[in-house]
Amino acid sequence: MAKKLTSRADDYSAWYNEIVAGADLAEHSAVRGCMVIKPYGFAIWEKMRDQLDKMFKETGHQNAYFPIFVPKSLFEAEEKNAEGFAKECAVVTHYRLKTDPNDSTKLVVDPKAKLEEELIVRPTSEAIIWNTYRGWIQSYRDLPILINQWANVVRWEMRTRLFLRTTEFLWQEGHTAHATKSEALEESEKMVNVYSEFAQNWMAMPVIMGSKSESERFAGADETYTIEALMQDGKALQAGTSHFLGQNFAKAFDVQYTTREGKKELVWATSWGVSTRLMGALIMTHSDDLGLVLPPRLAPIQVVIVPIYKGDDQLEAIREHITPLMENLKLKGVTVKFDDDDTRKPGWKFAEHELKGVPLRVAIGNRDLENGTLELARRDLNTKESIAFADAADIISVRLEEIQESLFNRALEFRKENITEVDTFEEFKEVLEKKGGFILTHWDGTGETEQAIKKETNATIRCIPFAEKPSSGKCVYSGAESNQRVMFAKAY
Repeated sequence: MAKKLTSRADDYSAWYNEIVAGADLAEHSAVRGCMVIKPYGFAIWEKMRDQLDKMFKETGHQNAYFPIFVPKSLFEAEEKNAEGFAKECAVVTHYRLKTDPNDSTKLVVDPKAKLEEELIVRPTSEAIIWNTYRGWIQSYRDLPILINQWANVVRWEMRTRLFLRTTEFLWQEGHTAHATKSEALEESEKMVNVYSEFAQNWMAMPVIMGSKSESERFAGADETYTIEALMQDGKALQAGTSHFLGQNFAKAFDVQYTTREGKKELVWATSWGVSTRLMGALIMTHSDDLGLVLPPRLAPIQVVIVPIYKGDDQLEAIREHITPLMENLKLKGVTVKFDDDDTRKPGWKFAEHELKGVPLRVAIGNRDLENGTLELARRDLNTKESIAFADAADIISVRLEEIQESLFNRALEFRKENITEVDTFEEFKEVLEKKGGFILTHWDGTGETEQAIKKETNATIRCIPFAEKPSSGKCVYSGAESNQRVMFAKAY
């Protein structure tokens, strides 16, 4: 049986790590800073990926794939982008190994195999993609280009944490090209709304949409839109971003098109992405001290059936009885597992499926067969009920929708309780220290004030919320005039 987890209150970081390990989601690899995503964890990621991919295609996007290697000359073409990622780059300098002349059992880099130009292992793909687009775009007829790529990227990290920050991670990155500024802005806004819809309707994770301050924008972007979620420890997590890139990459790679009037114009660009970081967000939004809690729409197994029996005859009787229900549920699109592993006792199975966050657990034994009932346990509330077997398929379908809604509402209520408006810096520091969460406060709009607050408190501007209405006030730090509150928090 799974050992008891460290509680969130005692050690949030240990609790998180124990859930990732105990629920069999991922583990550290032999490569420093990199992870192995295990089958159960990857099954959750696949559910995320498949739904996002569907949403991208519904908004007119197509998938493609570009090289993992970026020549250094291309990478440095857009200066802000190159500068922003330079310290995180892995660089390939040689293309061959050879046997060590001093030890035939070892290999060394062959000094004669030095590349003429270093290759950057992609930390992001704007450079290689926009160099490619230069050959694809000549006329207004070639626009827009709406491309998404599912890939891995490498950003060298000193401090890593499974799913939240690893040297290599999986993600999708959209890269679009447009004839006009308004089309590109519309695309950027559309995609941050897609991310918001996915987070709220599939992850059951409420998010706040907004724009980033200049210092928090993506390197090379004129504007960055974000969705920000609040974790149970009061820290923010940036769950997805969409960038309006202006004409920066078109200038860097000389990507022009001929207009209907025959003039040459630079192309407008966007990029947008989410990553396996969403797995960390999912864990920290819903899970409890008993383990993982999954919203049904992303659960690889939505219903697990645990037979309680003595001997093969009772097991076969339960199997025969339960099979029509399983088939009925599958026809309704519900994923079901019949856990007949005879090496484990029911109590162990209950704890294991609880730890793995299976939304609904059915227990059925010989007495249930006689009474025409079964026991249904909800993972979100940790409650049990006895239901009529004849109504089970309909009740289970309803409960799954109730769980999805319940998880979202619980997370939303938590967020509401942890958004605080403050007007003085003393209040700001007190809330940050004692309560955490999102802090709405006035800011004078300067990078100097933003950096001073970050240096003193470790809090950053998470976003300038779209939903926040203009209001006059005094900057919480400088006392200068301000016309809108922005959202600060400590963050992952």
